[in-house]
Amino acid sequence: MTVETTLSVNQDYVRSFSAEKGEPQWFTELRLNALQKAEDLPMPRPDKTRITNWNFTQFEQHALDSETYDSLDQLPEQVKLVIEAEETNKNLYIQHNQTPAFLSLSEELKAQGVIFTDIFTAVKDHAELVQKYFMTDAVKVDEHKLTALHAALVNGGTFLYIPKNVEVKEPIQTIYVQDHADAPLFNHVLVVADDNSAVTYVENYISVNSEAKGILNNITELVANDNAKISYGCVDHLAEGITTYVNRRGAAKRNASIEWALGMMNDGNTISDNTTYLFGDGSNANSKTVVVGRGKQTQNFTTNITHFGKNTEGFILKHGVMTEAASSIFNGIGKIEHGATKSNAEQESRVLMLSEKARGDANPMLLIDEDDVMAGHAASVGRVDPNQLYYLMSRGISRKDAERLVIHGFLAPVVNQLPIEAVKKQLTEVIERKVK
Repeated sequence: MTVETTLSVNQDYVRSFSAEKGEPQWFTELRLNALQKAEDLPMPRPDKTRITNWNFTQFEQHALDSETYDSLDQLPEQVKLVIEAEETNKNLYIQHNQTPAFLSLSEELKAQGVIFTDIFTAVKDHAELVQKYFMTDAVKVDEHKLTALHAALVNGGTFLYIPKNVEVKEPIQTIYVQDHADAPLFNHVLVVADDNSAVTYVENYISVNSEAKGILNNITELVANDNAKISYGCVDHLAEGITTYVNRRGAAKRNASIEWALGMMNDGNTISDNTTYLFGDGSNANSKTVVVGRGKQTQNFTTNITHFGKNTEGFILKHGVMTEAASSIFNGIGKIEHGATKSNAEQESRVLMLSEKARGDANPMLLIDEDDVMAGHAASVGRVDPNQLYYLMSRGISRKDAERLVIHGFLAPVVNQLPIEAVKKQLTEVIERKVK
């Protein structure tokens, strides 16, 4: 079925898809209600980026030919490169296009009650948990047209639940492999860390076909309950023909912690919303983002940490490099609500442009509605210092290699601080491929 506008999305299609997946009635109703809301809701309006000509609502809605893998040896080479060492492979999920392709979870974690599965299995087998957290705390269905469309048309994703008092010491990894040319992916990731638990979750979006075209509408929700800690890392590296809306949100309860390590390496047009709500007293969030833009792509990255609880801390660090004719907007928002006394909001955004046609814009914003707080920001946008290039080239280094060294040096303060070693390694390799 061709979907041209939300008005032409057929309710029969949603019911048919939901029945095919064996979803419970509550989830089917959630889809249909979201579909109804999508008809009237406006598109999101990212600051300083016009997306009216970006295609998020015209696509072919159909099942894809996808593979499953009996062993990791069958994986494409690009996928093998991002998998952690063999001893940690027992906690791994791979999705090929819209289809669950590989799943492994250690017997130890199963015995501790950890749930790690695709989103459709979770909706059926763990309905009470999913219903409690799905688009309730971090992201709302009716925020705008793209969140409503997402809820109506979810066709992939992951559910991870860490029970109370369980600390997962090894990373849990998910890989989304895209190689199809014409069908959208509405991917939903839901990670819940219950009271006094801890987990490191790493995911990758990979295009194994550089000619792939399509739409990614991705929503990730992290819920860290009291005294829980979630370390989340990702490296997104999708093809130029894939237009991406990615909404990664976190909700931190009392004394909870959420750490984001985001490697945004897509080659296509991208809107990114990374927001953390510090609901509980003593909660904290730390968001680190690295971006490399190239070609003619346009990207908009908004990072928002909103403080509701007392004694909360939020730190934002973003470094981006724009090459060729790429352009990016970096919006950083530290918001302290009334009553969030003794809170601290800090941020730093820096953009480096490597050509006359490249464009970058860093916009730090502090929205403070409380007196007894701390807050600060720093931002810079500029071109490569010609003296740096001259110095390197005078030592016999070519201009291309000199620029490469400058890029790595500029991004290193962020890359080196990433708390997840697997993400740091993967990100370094992708940066090297993008700027070689």
